[in-house]
Amino acid sequence: MGHREDLLEGAKRCLLEKGYARTTARDIVAASGTNLASIGYHYGSKEALLNLAFLKVTEEWGEVLTEGEDGEPDAPEVPAAPLDQFRETWERVIGSYEQTRAVWQLQMEVISRIDSDPGLQKALAGPQKEGRDGLAESMLGIDPETDPEKARVAGLFCQALLAGVMVQWLMDSESAPSAQDLTDGLKAVLEGRTQPAPAPVGTAR
Repeated sequence: MGHREDLLEGAKRCLLEKGYARTTARDIVAASGTNLASIGYHYGSKEALLNLAFLKVTEEWGEVLTEGEDGEPDAPEVPAAPLDQFRETWERVIGSYEQTRAVWQLQMEVISRIDSDPGLQKALAGPQKEGRDGLAESMLGIDPETDPEKARVAGLFCQALLAGVMVQWLMDSESAPSAQDLTDGLKAVLEGRTQPAPAPVGTAR
């Protein structure tokens, strides 16, 4: 690899080991075996390099969740029922927790920095949409190309759910939701009320 690739790999390692705020340019240089001048030459700034490294880390994490052990997309010949696909995807997400805890922590840290770092916010804008589309497809089987609006709103839902699950697992993994809990919760929401809603006051029955 050249210095550009070495710097990116070094920055990814530093993010996972130290987090975003604690990673210095010298940390990246030490991890990559390069020099300080290389950061400015190849990426313009340490922040630009860290932003790209963060995107690569989350992209690789997403691939781990959506691909099988052989590196190929984990899609059965017969499409799974929606709730089964939802549960199976969450089993991969939650099953990866111990292995990828550092990625979860990093994502929470980066979210907390958005308001104070316009460059980071701008860097994440495009990948955010791609990530939502990917979640809609992997969790619910909705093709963004076939039905972009449905994929958009489903992706927003899945992303909100993912953020909430991350927080719960980082706070207390013992009481955090399982894949089956999430599936049962979604099923309960879809089924709605078991009894009809009471009529408004003053309405004839």
